Amino acid sequence: MGLETPEAVASPRRGMQVAILLYDGFTALDAVGPYEVLCRVPDTSVVTVAKRVGPVRTDTGVLGLVADRALHQVRQADVLLVPGAGNRGVIAAMEDAEIVDWVRRLHKHTTWTTSVCTGALILGTAGLLRGVPATTYWASRTYLETTFGALPAPGRFVESGKIITAAGVSAGVDMALHLAAKLADERTAQALQLAIEYDPQPPFDTGSPEKAGPDLQQLALKLLEDAAV
Repeated sequence: MGLETPEAVASPRRGMQVAILLYDGFTALDAVGPYEVLCRVPDTSVVTVAKRVGPVRTDTGVLGLVADRALHQVRQADVLLVPGAGNRGVIAAMEDAEIVDWVRRLHKHTTWTTSVCTGALILGTAGLLRGVPATTYWASRTYLETTFGALPAPGRFVESGKIITAAGVSAGVDMALHLAAKLADERTAQALQLAIEYDPQPPFDTGSPEKAGPDLQQLALKLLEDAAV
């Protein structure tokens, strides 16, 4: 992982290493959903990374997750995962040169660079998505295309070279299971899906903007905005 600690130098961790970026205002499930899958892939370790070690608050301000390492301590990872956020969090991260530069540097050496939801906008800010088929949260698709030159593609996740982008929030679990098959094998990924009992049967069929329609789209965005701090 390139951790600047004596322990890491003396006893380097083996296997695939996953770095999950945390930043103020990120969306919890964007990080935690993939974590629940990837932390159980055999011979794979996960570390949470932020500007500073310690708790990082999510978009609602209620929940916090702990970053194990600071950005400067993590120089390499096999997998980089960038979660999304609401407007406040993602805009601040996009404008933070330290975060964007770190993403760009890590990407040079990753086997897989991934994002969930509006985390794709941070990849775009780092210059990684121009001309690349990608997806993001449904309300940000046009912005991803017009601002960063990404090529909008359908699906819960989109793989293009070593970049995998997931659509909104819960799609990160789908992406992580796909990635688990890459890191291990398909049978292991299938077992992980069972391990977390991921067998969604939602009570409503409104999980995409195309199914929900414009009225529910507006209500969905309002509910997100009202819950944010």
